[in-house]
Amino acid sequence: MIHVTPLSHLPETLAASKARRVISLQSIGATFERPAGIEPDDYLQLAMHDIAEEREGYVAPSREQVAAILAFGERVTEDDPILIHCYAGISRSTAAAYVIAAALRPGMDEQALAQVLRRLSPSATPNPRIVALADALLGREGRMIAAIRAIGRGAEAFAGTPFVLLENQQED
Repeated sequence: MIHVTPLSHLPETLAASKARRVISLQSIGATFERPAGIEPDDYLQLAMHDIAEEREGYVAPSREQVAAILAFGERVTEDDPILIHCYAGISRSTAAAYVIAAALRPGMDEQALAQVLRRLSPSATPNPRIVALADALLGREGRMIAAIRAIGRGAEAFAGTPFVLLENQQED
């Protein structure tokens, strides 16, 4: 299972999920401390701005960072969930959840997975750069990009609502 939350709901989502591994996606200059009870090897902290393309003065998500997200997510199971958060729980964290889910369920249609994401999180607006980099790394030939583009921008929100991806979802 993949739990997604904004920073504002991190403590209670972590407690409820019983996740032992956490991915923190932060902006450059922001500081998130490793949550209590999470071992250093079970914590991935990546700093990037929430932007879709390279811009002077900003740090765009990189291929290396997306590869690290995918590698970190390889152990996700029903019994070993992961928690992913960014500041708002809308863009970077939902993109990371989508790409990990796509990697874990290679037989699941990318569009169907994107529709599940939209149903679970009406505000989700996955970062398109993270999705595009993962699409290339996973050899999806643009299908992940197209699927996320098809669900469009999520509902306006200051912060997302915590949700769980891959909880009892079946491959198509």
